Order: sequence, then structure tokens, then C-alpha cells
Amino acid sequence: MAPLAAARRARALGRLQLVGCGVFFGLMAVLGRMLATGPARFTPGQLSVVRFGVGAAVSLAVFAVRPSLYQPRNVRLLVTRGLSGGLVVVLYFAALARIPAGEAGMIYNLFPAIATFLALGLLGERPGLRLWLAIGIATLGVVLVLGNGSLRLGLGWGEGAALLAAVFAAVSANVIRAMRGTDNAPTIFFFFCLAGLPVVLPFALDPWPGGLVPWALAVLMALSAFAAQVLMTEAYGALSVGEAASWLQLTPIAQVLLAALLLGEPLTAVGVVGIGVSVAGVAWATRLGQRAAAVPPP
Repeated sequence: MAPLAAARRARALGRLQLVGCGVFFGLMAVLGRMLATGPARFTPGQLSVVRFGVGAAVSLAVFAVRPSLYQPRNVRLLVTRGLSGGLVVVLYFAALARIPAGEAGMIYNLFPAIATFLALGLLGERPGLRLWLAIGIATLGVVLVLGNGSLRLGLGWGEGAALLAAVFAAVSANVIRAMRGTDNAPTIFFFFCLAGLPVVLPFALDPWPGGLVPWALAVLMALSAFAAQVLMTEAYGALSVGEAASWLQLTPIAQVLLAALLLGEPLTAVGVVGIGVSVAGVAWATRLGQRAAAVPPP
């Protein structure tokens, strides 16, 4: 019973980590939108370089204090994660520079469902029909929140960038899940920043903005991304891609609430209903995950 109890505690912690991940990712997106459209006007490439640069610096500081945390093992997957993650970051910031944070979050947050589909072939995971329905319910809640009850979206560059970011994020999610048996979260994040920097540097050649406040917000944005990435990577060590997908539906909920608070983006009554629907879907998926985990493997 002891291993089963430990596994239950690990899954409970993983779910809590994904809640925190959603809050920090939402804050990162709102700050990115603010910096990309404000007077300072950071370009998507510049925001990406700041995010990776700060992340790499914080990682090196952590490794200096605790050298045992740096344990690269599967270097090929670590670099693959960094390359795909670099594309995710620059594409998502490009979307945030062109469309509202809510709409960008709605499209980008397709990635957990895409990741669950990819996990069928890449990792051999087999989510049951009820888990697919739970993910669908949680996603419907996201649509109600961020789409205000409408599925009508444009097909401009911003929407296309967000959709491509979702595809690469789904690939990254499966790579992270595949690595969690060999590599720890701090090492994965460090390589994410290290291998991602060459990907985004060519998009950061414009003149850089100045000013203490914009740069302070940019660093805060990068630190929020650091916290979100580490929490997500830790959670994938305890949860399947399918169950994590349902919990990641809370990310755009947090994003739209923060966008309403900090950017003045509208939140309607339909959106409030959507929050309830999404939370219900997450709760159902969690219950299904608990039942599946309680059944001993053959």
C-alpha cells in the first residue's frame, strides 16, 4: 500500500503544480501582450530572448547553489525539447502581438488535446472515452470563457501563429513526458532555454526598447514563465498526458481573468458559466485518473 499511497500523493501534488502553472502562464501571456503592444513595444523575438535569457540565468544560479540538480541524461530529447520550445515561444509572442490575449489563449490551449492525441502513437497512452469526454467538457468551458459563446475566429497571422504554437507545444509536452523518467525538471528547463535561444535570436535583431519599467515587466514575465515551465515539467512526472491535458485547460481561465483585471479585456456572463463548465470537466478527469491509478497494472 505504501507505493500506492506515494503515487497518490505525487498525483495530488502534480495537479496542484498544474494549477500554479496555469496562473503563471496566464500572467506571462498578459505581460507579454502588454509589452508587445505598449509604448516600449518589444518584438516577439525580443520577448523570447528575454524569456530564455532570464530562464537560463536563473537555472545557472540554481545549479550553482545545488549542483546535484544538473543531471542531463537524454541529451537528444533535451535538445529536441529546446528547439520545439523555441518555436512555441516566438510563435506565441507573435500571436500576442497581433490578437487579444484571450483569443490567443483560446487557440493556443488546443495543445493539451493535440498532445493527448499524439501520445497515442508516441507514448502508447490510451485515454478512455470518458477521459476524452472530460477533456472535451473542459475545452468547451474554455471556448465559452475566451470565445464568449462564439466559435467564430479570424484566420489572420495572429491566429495562425497561435495555432502553430499549439502544435509545437503538443510535441513538447510529449517530449517532456518521455524524458521525465530520466531527466529532472530543472535540467529540462535549462536545456529548453539553452537550445531555444538560437531559434529565437534571428527574430530579435530590431532596435531594443529602453526604460526601467518595461524591462522590469519583461523580467517579471520571464520569471513567471520560469515558474510555469518548472511546475509543468514536474507535474508530467506524475500525471499522464491525458490527465495533465484536462488540468491545463485551467490555464486560459487564469489568463482571461488576469487579462480582464490588468488589460481591461471583457468578461461576460457566458464566460463565467464557462469557468464552471471547465472546472467540472477538470474535476471529472481527475476522478477518472484516480480510478485508473487505483487499478493494478496487469
